Amino acid sequence: MHVQEDSVFCAIVAGEAEASVVFEDDVVVAFMDLGAVTPGHVLVVPRVHAVGLEDLDEDTGAHVWRMGHRIGRALRRSGLRCEGVNVFLADGEAAFQEIFHFHLHVFPRFQGDSFRIDADWATRARHLLDSEAGRVRMGLAEIS
Repeated sequence: MHVQEDSVFCAIVAGEAEASVVFEDDVVVAFMDLGAVTPGHVLVVPRVHAVGLEDLDEDTGAHVWRMGHRIGRALRRSGLRCEGVNVFLADGEAAFQEIFHFHLHVFPRFQGDSFRIDADWATRARHLLDSEAGRVRMGLAEIS
């Protein structure tokens, strides 16, 4: 896991870097993504520095997702081209996280836009799913 104390997001949250802010409160700042997938691409960033899910407390995480939900709804009402909405979290390098300050992407989707997720969507055997479910239950037990 990356240990990055300061990020461009820390500077934005502190008001030390420019950002086109959509929403802010005492927990999060939501602003337009400079590297937008589509026009209207918003990042929801907690004020507290956390690298990823493992570092973020659940109450702050729930607020990030609540605001992501609200911004997704707002995008549909914004007048921007929006035939759908993606809410996307990249947690760790293997998941394509590039800025190591937790953030949630919320962006409009439309026919012919450039966003792609390429994966092998093959059906998994039930015994594998049951085994994997057991492993996740073990992980949940460690958190509780």
